[in-house]
Amino acid sequence: MYGDGAGTRPASGQIVGNIRVLSDVVSPQLGNSRDVHVYLPPSYQHSGRHYPVIYMHDGQNLFDATTSFAGEWHVDETFERISREGVEAIVVAIPNMGPARIDEYSPFHDPRRGGGRGDAYLDFLVDTLKPLVDARFRTRHERTQTGIAGSSLGGLASLYGFFRPPATFGFAGVMSPALWFGNRAIFDVVAAQSKWTGKIYLDIGTGEGRVQVRNTRLMARFLRRTAARPRLNIMYVEDRGAAHHESAWSSRFERAVRFLLPRTPPDLHW
Repeated sequence: MYGDGAGTRPASGQIVGNIRVLSDVVSPQLGNSRDVHVYLPPSYQHSGRHYPVIYMHDGQNLFDATTSFAGEWHVDETFERISREGVEAIVVAIPNMGPARIDEYSPFHDPRRGGGRGDAYLDFLVDTLKPLVDARFRTRHERTQTGIAGSSLGGLASLYGFFRPPATFGFAGVMSPALWFGNRAIFDVVAAQSKWTGKIYLDIGTGEGRVQVRNTRLMARFLRRTAARPRLNIMYVEDRGAAHHESAWSSRFERAVRFLLPRTPPDLHW
């Protein structure tokens, strides 16, 4: 049946809510495969509605402390709690591939770190994974209802993916982004935009270092300068004293999704 999660299996581990697994999803763009976890909102099995979708990187760290390498984001617990307010989404958690993480999440080549397969990774998301998710689950297909989010290099990939044609993602969660990567090439990408629309949540912890904070403040200025409606299009947050760590991103995740996601009318709550 269309949109019921057919062909998936339930996730296991220290998770909350309804999480399905798309097993062994093959990426012809990257020449690899991985299991992808899909979180479904509490109202999913009762409402018959279609939902916004967020594609999130470093999927091992989102739901389950036993699979994470530095602690989990508690994405499942957060959405279970705020869903009754109408803040709901399907979350597609794409795990990184370990040693290939830098290559996949970096849209530019860095002289010291290498990388540069970010376009192939985003092609995998847009051309392979998104059609699969749209076919298996009741998703909203349009750009305004499709987001991308991550931290560090995942934040860089999300910001680049938001602006990269074709315009697939209408909102982006950009947490502690690695703006330095590739000699700060992402600044040229953003500077070339003109009156962009959509929503970007951008943040940094002040404990991440002066250079990182300075770069992120500069990016916030670039984004405001190029946005069609800056007050509506961007939220910038500095988390005082916060480090570059999963626990910090977990603590800011709710604020990010409350800004990025549309709320459903009260009569459509489950």
